[in-house]
Amino acid sequence: MLLAFDVGNTNIVLGVFKDGQLIQNWRMETDTGKSADEYGMIVNQLFRYEGLKTEDVKDVIISTVVPPVLFTLQHLSTKYFHRRAIVIGPGIKTGLVVKYDNPKQVGADRIVNAVAALAKYGGPLIIIDFGTATTFCAVSDKAEYLGGTIAPGIKISSDALFEKTAKLPRVELEAPGQAICKNTIESMQSGLVYGYMGLVEHIVARMRKELKETYHIEKEPKVIATGGLATMINSGVDCIDCVDKMLTLEGLRIIYEKNRPLGSGKGKQECE
Repeated sequence: MLLAFDVGNTNIVLGVFKDGQLIQNWRMETDTGKSADEYGMIVNQLFRYEGLKTEDVKDVIISTVVPPVLFTLQHLSTKYFHRRAIVIGPGIKTGLVVKYDNPKQVGADRIVNAVAALAKYGGPLIIIDFGTATTFCAVSDKAEYLGGTIAPGIKISSDALFEKTAKLPRVELEAPGQAICKNTIESMQSGLVYGYMGLVEHIVARMRKELKETYHIEKEPKVIATGGLATMINSGVDCIDCVDKMLTLEGLRIIYEKNRPLGSGKGKQECE
């Protein structure tokens, strides 16, 4: 089996693949204070609850945008699974040509999402990942990662309203059903949710226009969304073609297959 870790700023999503199929996945809070042993105990309990055996894990792959957690999970991999983890980063084969000014600045999650979306849906693509930050990535039909946009996540915006104002409360992120609201909570929900839907539609429209005018890509791009709030935002916009919640985990499996010789368990597998 393959154990895949997708480490975000807020949550860690981990999944187990057997014979190329995702058989189980979980979500836990990202905590830079946790030790490898603490994470190891959590993973062990999750495995036991689902009737999985840790000794059946033959390889581990990690994508992270939180550097302090990387060493911890690498230690977990060697101690509990007796494998050196494959880490998404420079030197890992992805099949993408990264057109960023500095390719090392592209978040690992954005690359992993692009790999998965290309394999599943073909290009050109616009990929939206609704995480702590919301990222928009453009990928050509020639497997070129062209670049994109990074916006504050909707939860960050909600937290800022609560923390930076004296009287506004913390609210649940849900659509109130109208824009002309009669109370403070629904007024905030309207601004957050509908405002964010407008942000998504506008950025996607601009990216579609630039793909045609700047990159001369005439084929209409597919718009793929992933992340925790993708379903809610999709319910109020017309620009998203597909919501794929497991996109990042699937990308990790595909990249693992491209780098499988690295996963022998004893060789050096960390990226330089």
